[in-house]
Amino acid sequence: MIASTTTDWNSLATALALALVRVSVMIALAPFFDSRSIAPRTKAIFSILICVLLVPAAAAAASSGKAIELSFCALLGEVAVGAIYGLTLSLFNEMLLLAGQIVGLQFSFSLVNLLDPASEIQTPLMSDLFQLFGTLVIIAAGLDRILLASMVRSLRAVPLGGFPLTADAGTARTLVPMLSGSFFAALELAAPVVVSTVLVEIAVALMGKLSPQLPVISLTVPMKTLTGFALLIGSLALWPRFFEARFSSLLDVAERLIAQGARG
Repeated sequence: MIASTTTDWNSLATALALALVRVSVMIALAPFFDSRSIAPRTKAIFSILICVLLVPAAAAAASSGKAIELSFCALLGEVAVGAIYGLTLSLFNEMLLLAGQIVGLQFSFSLVNLLDPASEIQTPLMSDLFQLFGTLVIIAAGLDRILLASMVRSLRAVPLGGFPLTADAGTARTLVPMLSGSFFAALELAAPVVVSTVLVEIAVALMGKLSPQLPVISLTVPMKTLTGFALLIGSLALWPRFFEARFSSLLDVAERLIAQGARG
């Protein structure tokens, strides 16, 4: 009886350690959780609490398979699973950053930079605005809880310590379209502002041709900025649905990559 109890405690401790690695890497890289405005101690306590809740599910998932073992390969596998989640979802932030840079260029704000609290680097003004709004949508729509639920589902697809570290060409074929897809998603997000400001530039240029005395340079920038802000405010109602769709698609890709890696 004592030996069985000791074995159970060893299995639970092993599962807790592996789950802590998986969750910690995901929190270090995934949007919202990777924000440096959240204290590291808070992240550590949150990771431990999540892992304590995940251990029973991990033990249940491993009860029908092989026992959970703590090894160097198992730790690397958990790092890989957490990195797949984090790096895939980090494309969401890159989409917002690129869209903000495009919009800021159209607003003539390309030289206006702020210190991004998430990355502690100088980023354009509109990029900070887009990232803050994206974080707000993640919290308001409960996408952070959906991400944690996906982590629970990953325990069934890939039990703790069961992710093989093998090279897979299919993963690379999946990641390349994702990078280009984030670029086109940023263009879609910035498209209303880009189109409206370009039309304003064309209109002002035609007015300058018709009336050479018109101060075209002094009119172009304020008209572009006002028109762009009007279109930006008008399109805010569509942003939550757009962000939710992109975040969910990235999460689906991450789950598919993990499932493919487990089968490989």
